[in-house]
Amino acid sequence: MAERILIVDDEPGILHALQRLLHHGLTSADGHRYLVDECSDGAQALEMAHRRVYALAISDYRMPVMSGVDFLTQLRTLQPECGRIIVSGYADLNALVRAVNDAAIARFISKPWADYELLSAVREVLHVRGLTRENLRLADLVRQQQGLISVQDAELRRLEQLEPGITQVTWADDGSFILEDPGEVKL
Repeated sequence: MAERILIVDDEPGILHALQRLLHHGLTSADGHRYLVDECSDGAQALEMAHRRVYALAISDYRMPVMSGVDFLTQLRTLQPECGRIIVSGYADLNALVRAVNDAAIARFISKPWADYELLSAVREVLHVRGLTRENLRLADLVRQQQGLISVQDAELRRLEQLEPGITQVTWADDGSFILEDPGEVKL
């Protein structure tokens, strides 16, 4: 199954250049091309992140309405395992410190970027993410063997990694469960 990358930038030319570079210049360890989704603002990107799991998010720093740091900070809460990179032509040390501290970005790439540098950074972030996920899986296996967690709990954690929120159930007063459409606007 192909994993997804989310790119967020308010400049259409940058979005298309990143999409093209990532789609054609990057393959996963199992040989699949990554699916690349584009968004022109952070709010739209967060809506997509409620419906899809992303291996990596790449965001511009300076965007109207919601900055890249604000977007990636909220994404970090929603999808903690998603790798995070900021690409920006705006080089401010305070902004970089905030991005590292608040959004826990893995890399900061300056515009204009060199394709090789950007692809290397993306591969590195995805590789570290893969190692972290494998480490968590192995740790759960050890806990399972030691009797610290059940097979069911380990499977629930695995499912939650694949589809965040899938293991959370909302119950009605009568004991039935409530199905919610993730794209539905709550009033």
